[in-house]
Amino acid sequence: MGQVVRGNPTFQNLATFLNNNPQTSLSSAGAIGGCLLGSLDGACTERLLLHCASALESNDVTLAQQVMWVLNNVASSTGDANQRLTSWFLRALVSRAARVYPKSYPTCGGGNGACGRVMSVTELAGYVDLIPWYRFGFCAANSAIIEAVQGCAKVHILDFSVTHCMQWPTLIDALADRPEGPPALRLSVPSWRPPVAPWLSLSTEEVGLRLANFAKSRSIPFQFSVIADINNGGLGLFEDADEALVVNCQNWLRYLPCRQTFLDTIKCLNPTLITVIDEDADLDAPSLSSRIVNCFNYLWIIFDSLETFLSKDSQQRAEYEADVGQKIENIIGFEGGQRIERLESSTTLSTRMRNSGFLNVPFSEETIKEVKFVLDEHASGWGMKKKDDGTLVLTWKGHSSVYATTWVPPPNHSSIHDISCILESDQYSIMI
Repeated sequence: MGQVVRGNPTFQNLATFLNNNPQTSLSSAGAIGGCLLGSLDGACTERLLLHCASALESNDVTLAQQVMWVLNNVASSTGDANQRLTSWFLRALVSRAARVYPKSYPTCGGGNGACGRVMSVTELAGYVDLIPWYRFGFCAANSAIIEAVQGCAKVHILDFSVTHCMQWPTLIDALADRPEGPPALRLSVPSWRPPVAPWLSLSTEEVGLRLANFAKSRSIPFQFSVIADINNGGLGLFEDADEALVVNCQNWLRYLPCRQTFLDTIKCLNPTLITVIDEDADLDAPSLSSRIVNCFNYLWIIFDSLETFLSKDSQQRAEYEADVGQKIENIIGFEGGQRIERLESSTTLSTRMRNSGFLNVPFSEETIKEVKFVLDEHASGWGMKKKDDGTLVLTWKGHSSVYATTWVPPPNHSSIHDISCILESDQYSIMI
């Protein structure tokens, strides 16, 4: 694997600190929150985490240290799924405490997504394929896109995603096999991406060149562009009125501080289709306690699913969990502008889209069949459900994990305005 950069290099110092400063005896501390040390299940661990959050919010440093000491005695980065998840929550709580009480806690690093494991294209492909967290959305969106642009001779995809264009080779391959022949394809990506995993060793320019070479091998006219803004000049929308525009948002909206402005901007572009895929959880509550409850119960899914097919000492498992750990620390350890993870549930997103005038487009039976086929390639336990509003949801043992939706602008909405720059950097193009 690529170079590993950890966000909390001093966590070993934390263990030493807590073991040397228990503040109380094992018998008394072990019963904090009504939980006995040695019998901590997920529900009991959750209560302890909430107890610690309450102590931090009430400035009770001594009690917070006591609870952390208990958690440190049961958390393990090489234990079962619950112990491994707890270890990352403990790191996040210590990271938060270190900023509030710098004299009482060891200094912790990271958590704001500023560093991570760098991967090659091959390693990124393995990362994406490990569990269907990304492939579910790729498959649902690509199938819906192919249906939406059927018969179109020119297609332009505006891609907002954190996965470095890993979604598009499969779409290019499918478009090449269209009965009516492949379209001319343009792919535009923003010059800015949120500072979160996964990280790729290639530049965006190099990714574009590889996609261009693959499209050429499949006899598809292809243009790749990095855009600095999404106004009509940046996209070249007036160059060809016959071009079908698709806006793809994969794990993206949660990082935008002004989501409503973004959606209003997209609506003005009048796309043929909008796809929105993201994780199905509410992790944007102002209350630390609420975020801890929701985050602990939600991210358990990843740790539990990895446990079903990767050994406890698996390096691949540890690295994947470390990326999730960065997410946990940002959600729990940071506030204000430093907290970039502000995830909304599928229900909240659907309400937001409808209030903005967008209309939901149900997935076809063919798309549902294709997604089910993809899930069959993964471990048992993964499933899919369809909500009443047409949203598709990836599930693990019945628990919702990732959702996929497709939308169109309101009827007769065709105005395209010059919109101020919301992304940064320069523009360049790769043309075949």
